[in-house]
Amino acid sequence: MIWQQLPKPFFVLAPMEDVTDTVFRQIINSCGRPDVSFTEFTNVDGFFSVGRHQVAQRLVFTPGEKPLIAQIWGLTPENYFKAAKKLGEMGFDGIDINMGCPQPAVIKKGACSALINNHTLAAEIIQATKEGSGGLPVSVKTRLGFKTNQREEWIDFLLSQDISALTIHGRTAAQMSAVPANWEEIGNVVEMRNKKEVKTLIIGNGDVMSLSEAKEKVATYGVDGVMIGRGVFHNPWLFNEQVDIETVSLEKRLQLLLSHTKLYVETWKDEKPFQVLKKYFKIYVNGFANASDLRAQLMTTTSLEEVYKIVDPLLSK
Repeated sequence: MIWQQLPKPFFVLAPMEDVTDTVFRQIINSCGRPDVSFTEFTNVDGFFSVGRHQVAQRLVFTPGEKPLIAQIWGLTPENYFKAAKKLGEMGFDGIDINMGCPQPAVIKKGACSALINNHTLAAEIIQATKEGSGGLPVSVKTRLGFKTNQREEWIDFLLSQDISALTIHGRTAAQMSAVPANWEEIGNVVEMRNKKEVKTLIIGNGDVMSLSEAKEKVATYGVDGVMIGRGVFHNPWLFNEQVDIETVSLEKRLQLLLSHTKLYVETWKDEKPFQVLKKYFKIYVNGFANASDLRAQLMTTTSLEEVYKIVDPLLSK
């Protein structure tokens, strides 16, 4: 079971929609490996539809990215069962169920954070996933509540489901990311786990921007691990204690941008448009003089060759 094999505390690369694909995970790993990573959100209902190929892109990975958890979402327990079986065959180390995404289009369907108010379906989904997983550990990622803080009843329910790990984002769904994450309540979840004397690992998530901050959260709130998402946008070397982002040279940043661009093109070829790649450029091109001008130039590119033409002269200076 992967969760029991991780060091304590452990640090996790969060699942991020249209961000944490196989290419981005490989780039982050090259800078500094998290203890475990998650895929993008994958819809189990779409996985068994005519649009399966596009959905399946989210589950592409290389052996070097392991340990890797597949995160899934949807509404149909039968498809959770079938997806879990397939994920086990594909070689994932665990399966995580998204019960926290706050996006209105998803909630309207009754999925993700809407399940906070539908314990019956949530239980059916967890059970179906466990039955299909072939022994892979099943975990859940969620929020403190839907419109209001429902921590006591919702978390008590989840801790009764015999799941391997539980990631708590310290906000309600209604709060989106508009308020600071409530780590005091995440600490209360740890206390609930301890009182129930269950083995579910508790992972805290929300507003953590550095590894040192993550360690402070562990020390203060007693979580077993910390999940970090947006922090890597500011520092791709976040999981590497040996690298101070303030001392990373422009050349090193640009070399990483080229590596990302090259790997993206090699991996996806015509399966994903080059345009999608451009949202990553700001990760590497920021925090130095004329960074915005360079980003503007890069945003006009349509190929790897055009990116090289802009970046190469800067590397030779």
